[in-house]
Amino acid sequence: MISTKVFALLFAAACGAVSVDGFVSSSTSRLGNIQKSNLHATTAESAPDSLALFSPCKINLFLRIIRKRPDGFHDLASLFQAVGFGDTLTLSLNKYGESDEFTCNMEGVPTDSSNLVIRALELMREKTGKTSVYFNADLFKRCPAQAGLGGGSANAATAMWGANELMGRPATLEQLIEWSGALGSDITFFLSRGTAYCTGRGEIMTPIDPPLPSGAKLSIVKPNLGLSTPKVFKALDYDQLSTEDPQMLCDLFLKEGVVNTDDKYYINDLEQPAFDCLPELKALKDELLEVEGFDHVMMSGSGTSIFCIGEPTDKDAFMKEF
Repeated sequence: MISTKVFALLFAAACGAVSVDGFVSSSTSRLGNIQKSNLHATTAESAPDSLALFSPCKINLFLRIIRKRPDGFHDLASLFQAVGFGDTLTLSLNKYGESDEFTCNMEGVPTDSSNLVIRALELMREKTGKTSVYFNADLFKRCPAQAGLGGGSANAATAMWGANELMGRPATLEQLIEWSGALGSDITFFLSRGTAYCTGRGEIMTPIDPPLPSGAKLSIVKPNLGLSTPKVFKALDYDQLSTEDPQMLCDLFLKEGVVNTDDKYYINDLEQPAFDCLPELKALKDELLEVEGFDHVMMSGSGTSIFCIGEPTDKDAFMKEF
């Protein structure tokens, strides 16, 4: 067994159809339990003073890289699924300040204007015209960096949604989705209902019904080794890309569900280049494939987290091992 694992998580995956207003809850680690409320485009009669917002992570049930574009980005096609693990963003109006105040519990996370939370708040002021509104933001971070779980993107989407609420809902959900593309490719997904088929750079989103049954079990193992997304893409061998039609993959997952879909359709075109960059990651996946109780095991996004569909038969042994 390699000694690179920093944490292993066992939890219920986020399986229900959850609206973006489901972010307004930090009392549960399971998205399927979050209560929905109606989101209106009109200004709320009384905007809240502060919000505690759950910022969920995601996994990619499949990830196809289609081509490299002339602008240097890549066209992709992926089935994104939000999960019941993530961060908590507490957001309030900074009524007496003239700037945003941002704090974070995790060492090494930047708290200046390079952080996506601050950039999201700046974007909201720019787009809504409410240039004199500033915020206090405190991020309790659980999701590690370079995990392939979309933690930073989720934080940005959560900040956008929360700022809109505190401003009195000047923007529609459709506008938030449109604006989010300026911050990053997969931020758009975190303004979905929890499951989406994403294409383009990841910003073209088609919400779909979740292919996981309610309460499905999911485990994530993250080594204490990280990989930057640009490094993984640099190692990509285009001749080794899958040729499976991504729309067929999406239809198959929806028809068969995540448990019954054959292993050969759990495709991540970034997995092999990540393994080439970090052979220890391949060794970790091989170890997880041997755990009794897991139906499928695959790396999420550009890594380095590996997710496992199912639940280990011997939980105590698994947690001790990993």
